[in-house]
Amino acid sequence: MRSILSNSATSGRTIATGLVVAALVATLAALLLPVQLFGETASAATNTVTYDDDGGGTVSTRYGPLTAMDRDFVRKVRLAGLWELPAGRQAQERGQTAAVRSAGAILVAGHTELDRRSIEAGRALGISLPNQPNADQQGWLAQMNAAQGDDFAPTFAELLRRAHGKVFGLVALVRDQTKNSMVRALANRANDVVLQHITALEKTGGVDFNTLHSS
Repeated sequence: MRSILSNSATSGRTIATGLVVAALVATLAALLLPVQLFGETASAATNTVTYDDDGGGTVSTRYGPLTAMDRDFVRKVRLAGLWELPAGRQAQERGQTAAVRSAGAILVAGHTELDRRSIEAGRALGISLPNQPNADQQGWLAQMNAAQGDDFAPTFAELLRRAHGKVFGLVALVRDQTKNSMVRALANRANDVVLQHITALEKTGGVDFNTLHSS
């Protein structure tokens, strides 16, 4: 009888252990499944947002530690304004629909503010800032300049929407990780402005979501 009871208890513990292991495996699979459904590995999903490291390391400021990621973010906000302000003005002047002209006005208003904030942050934190668009941005402006008639609206919407989508991830990363209060304040405002711009650009009807992330 004791042998039967001992075997029964052992069997029960084995079954219970098996159920616990099965539950853990199921939980792990559930956590990984959303990533796999999007065609990415777990490691890829955590490494899609990058920043340019200027090699300056982390320095102390009155607003908190300032990292290479922080400096790159401030520079990218400044760079965005250097080409998106003239792009928005073009949309205001050349847009053939109210939605395109409205998107242009929203871009101008948003980047006028962010440009001012990025310059203030650069001065306060000792960050060197660019004064002209980079080569890619100059190319995008050239595409807009060359677009005629009905081609202007989709060119404008596609270029600006793609650019905003790419920077949106960096804004979120900086907001999550920065320990610098001035950079965090800039990221807070940039998050609101970029989302507003994305929405306005999509309302133009010129964004092709099938090709948006093809490049």
